Amino acid sequence: MVHSRNENSRQKALVRLRHNAEKGHIDSCVYMWAHSKSKEEFKKCSRDCEYFTNNYIKVVHPMRGMVNFKLYPFQSRILDEFQDYRLTILRKFRQAGCTTLMAAYALHFCIFGTNKRVAILSKGDAEAKEVISRIKIMYEELPFWMKPKTTRDNDHTLSFENGSSIQSKASGKQSGRSISASLLILDEAAFIEHIDTIWAAVGPTTSTGGRVVCLSTVNGIGNWFHKMYTQAMEGDNGFHPINIKWQQHPEYKRHKGFEWLYEEMESCSPPIDVDKWEHQTRRKHSYKEWLQEYEASFLGTGETYIEGEILRNLKENCNNDYWIKYNNRMRIWEDPKPNHEYVLAADPSIGRERDYSAFHIIDIYNGKQVAEFYSNRTPINEFAKIISDEGRLYNTAFVCPERNGIGNNLIYFLRDELEYENLVMDDKREIGILITQKNKETLLADLEHNIRSGRVLINSERLINELLTFIIDSDTGKVKPDTNCHDDLIMSFATAINVFNNLRGNAFIERGEEDTYIPPAISNAYTYKVKTSTDDLTEENITWLLRN
Repeated sequence: MVHSRNENSRQKALVRLRHNAEKGHIDSCVYMWAHSKSKEEFKKCSRDCEYFTNNYIKVVHPMRGMVNFKLYPFQSRILDEFQDYRLTILRKFRQAGCTTLMAAYALHFCIFGTNKRVAILSKGDAEAKEVISRIKIMYEELPFWMKPKTTRDNDHTLSFENGSSIQSKASGKQSGRSISASLLILDEAAFIEHIDTIWAAVGPTTSTGGRVVCLSTVNGIGNWFHKMYTQAMEGDNGFHPINIKWQQHPEYKRHKGFEWLYEEMESCSPPIDVDKWEHQTRRKHSYKEWLQEYEASFLGTGETYIEGEILRNLKENCNNDYWIKYNNRMRIWEDPKPNHEYVLAADPSIGRERDYSAFHIIDIYNGKQVAEFYSNRTPINEFAKIISDEGRLYNTAFVCPERNGIGNNLIYFLRDELEYENLVMDDKREIGILITQKNKETLLADLEHNIRSGRVLINSERLINELLTFIIDSDTGKVKPDTNCHDDLIMSFATAINVFNNLRGNAFIERGEEDTYIPPAISNAYTYKVKTSTDDLTEENITWLLRN
């Protein structure tokens, strides 16, 4: 819909053009063509931001001067998602042209809308001025019949006669208190100081219908951007997540240097292939820098426990082709197969939205991760029921729970309430595994060896992401999850590998066509068919766990 004030601006420009035609300054045919063309184009642009950007937005190229801003396919997709979703959060590689894209989106939002207020927050004043400068250049290069008259124009603000305005400013503790916006843009949000405070102040105003675009390269983990993006991926905060990597840029094959400046790609000669470019670029950066700046990976503050190159390969080969159960708490890559045996290892939590309850299911015959459960909102009795049901579904899988703390409650439900009959015992005939500092090191060492040797196959990106933030503390030398991160998936997977190794021994794993190899003999070491009773836990210990 074309708004009246914008239409009035266009009409005023055409009146001036008509007067010039009447005075003989221009041909009347030119006027008639301009009148018809401008009206058609104005409507078309108002309805299609991508068309507007491709045909009317200009940017300053460092070597070629003023050029049209032609969108790459990945930029068109981003722009579509900006418009389709009220709240978007974009994780990007560096110099992807997304700030320019955001500036064009903000300009379109104001030109073709009345009384719209756009607020852009940047990490510093220089960045804020740079954004508004780009928008002003875009505005000035528009045809006269499209742009409304400005009513205010300074280093941080651009206002129009249709009542719309764009304000770009640096972040600060009090920034959010003065913001009332139809569209809020957080540029390089991972680097904005006090963004937690800012969002706490401005967030409620967006709940009334305002739009939010949050975009950034990554800057470690545990910060606001990392938490918001992670929550968005889990569907917990209303934001629509967008993730782009350098491979999506169509010009990367022509890039010769290691500085990712896409504006310079067209000048590169001769072109080089992507493998060579990647090799040259990665040589000039640490593995951590490469993952963070080019692969847009969230990384911790220390060195990862598992070698970086291994993690990279895991990340590239994770399997996102899965189906879900239990309201997306469980992901399944492969249904149980006849005559296959499985391991299910579980790490329980109290189910009060703190730590996570997790389990993995591994196919003993090929070492493949076939299913994964992950939740911080599942009561222990419900967690036990899910384990029992899934264990029976997977051919009465060998189930090994961690028996630290709340794990004893899990064992109680599995054994006494649900009478699960294939629970794993240790050499002392105790159900499950007791994690101590000493055997934790052994479990993690076995985890690293089995992953490095390819003995087990990981499908889960969630597990890989935990491994990326599972670090060796530079001060203590201890292995631990980084700040505000978890290791529940890691420890349950390490337990699964321990049981897998005990059951399978050193039998060779042949991977070829499915079910063309003869299953190995499965050892019964440390495994028993269990159906016994134990001393009852006190009612006080388990009453709250039985909530629905």
